[in-house]
Amino acid sequence: MSNDVSKDLKWWETATIYQVYPRSYQDSNDDGIGDLKGITSRLEYIAGLGVDAVWISPFFKSPQKDFGYDVADYCDINPEYGTFADFDALIAKAHALGLRLMIDIVPAHCSDQHVWFQESRQSRDNPKADWFHWVDPKPDGSAPTNWLSFFGGRAWSWEPRRQQYYLHNFLPSQPNLNHANEAVREAMMDVARFWFDRGVDGFRLDAVHTINGDCAPFEDNPVNPDFEVGPLPQDQQPFFRQLHDAAQLNQPSIQKFSEAIRQVADTYDDRFLMGEVDGDNDDAVKVSQTFTQAGRLHATYNFDLLEWDGLTVDGMKQAISHAVDAFNGTGRLSFAFSNHDVPRSATRQLARLSVSEADQQALQLLLLKLEISLIGSTCIYQGEELALQDIDDIPLDRMQDPWGIEFAPAFAGRDTCRTPMVWEKAQPNGGFSNANDTWLPVAERHLERAALDEVKRPESIYNKLAEFLRWRKSQPAMMQANQMGPISGGPREIIFERISEAQTLRCCFDFDTLTASFEEI
Repeated sequence: MSNDVSKDLKWWETATIYQVYPRSYQDSNDDGIGDLKGITSRLEYIAGLGVDAVWISPFFKSPQKDFGYDVADYCDINPEYGTFADFDALIAKAHALGLRLMIDIVPAHCSDQHVWFQESRQSRDNPKADWFHWVDPKPDGSAPTNWLSFFGGRAWSWEPRRQQYYLHNFLPSQPNLNHANEAVREAMMDVARFWFDRGVDGFRLDAVHTINGDCAPFEDNPVNPDFEVGPLPQDQQPFFRQLHDAAQLNQPSIQKFSEAIRQVADTYDDRFLMGEVDGDNDDAVKVSQTFTQAGRLHATYNFDLLEWDGLTVDGMKQAISHAVDAFNGTGRLSFAFSNHDVPRSATRQLARLSVSEADQQALQLLLLKLEISLIGSTCIYQGEELALQDIDDIPLDRMQDPWGIEFAPAFAGRDTCRTPMVWEKAQPNGGFSNANDTWLPVAERHLERAALDEVKRPESIYNKLAEFLRWRKSQPAMMQANQMGPISGGPREIIFERISEAQTLRCCFDFDTLTASFEEI
């Protein structure tokens, strides 16, 4: 069959997207921190894999208390990552290699160092006084509600200059923007235009479901009488604020944001908007449906396969079926097994599926083939193509993740999946950096699968995945339609058909033999 498969779908409806965590990808100036020049130097490696796009996590100006997800200036680059000249060189090279470039935008909150918040906190009557959620204390001076943040502690912090509390879903240094204010929304549209004008092909909209606008009345959450302590920090907080219920999701301000940024995107050619949303205790599929209604976001980043403790085969079947039932025939979902916020799939799925350490690489390749064979787009996190596992022995004094530091040692946080990429076993720090010390320790166990060494090994996962991606691009069932048949198979199998007018392809994933097979029928 010809490798030239024409299709009418937009690029993002079938894209394989490679996520780069810039702080940990490649250091170009020997300060122990990855940067934009470093990413540029490794673009041939990414392009050689055969992916369609690169998504880069935040590199904006930031005090780095949450490593870029606390933005001090949405239209500037943090000096440790480089300059605009570095970014322009990166995007030019990516496009020359046939790669689209996506970046993270953080619309729900910013840093307390952002000029918007610095002005807002000064008084109750300044021009940006209502750009954030300011609420008077209770009569006894305590916080307006019992809401707790994702990162532990109250979701409210006191500002003595205003004699009011402000809301933050995450760190106190990450105040929530008030999207009920039209000026806030328009300021974020200016941010979108700024990066689109620079040539960016799409945004992954971080935690877009946590946008707040129409929050009043501010009322306490009742304690859950059936509460049981779970593995994640929010599972240890019995009156954690549920931000994702129907009333919250249907706030006019949230979907006005989705509609406004779609209008901006539509004035450019072929730009993609992918929203990070999560239903938590609610139905994540319904959340995705809300955000991808006509005139809103193109797709949502689906969390159903990102379960912190991993999924059984049956759990994967249920998650895939639930999502596909709602979105079959569309490209409105983007699936992932790993990212910078959860343990690597090679770690959590290994234990969950009772696979031996010796078969770990085969399992990782099988999981990659499975997610790439689903409808919609796929996000691969750096290192998945090498079957890298988490590092669970980072000393407390070397931890960087504020979430992990807050709940250590019971909770290891996200540093375990963020350690630096290794490129060549024989080089200092695995080729990541020539610095004496790196921002997180380089994982010794990763050196045996250093990226450039694996490229040279014909049987590596990198090369097998690249071969699969080349084959996939020749399959009309995967490239010309986003249509799937129902999920079937035995207790350790996942079987479904991908269907287009030109082809029906039966896809079989066997978790006993750890092999995938494809048959045209």
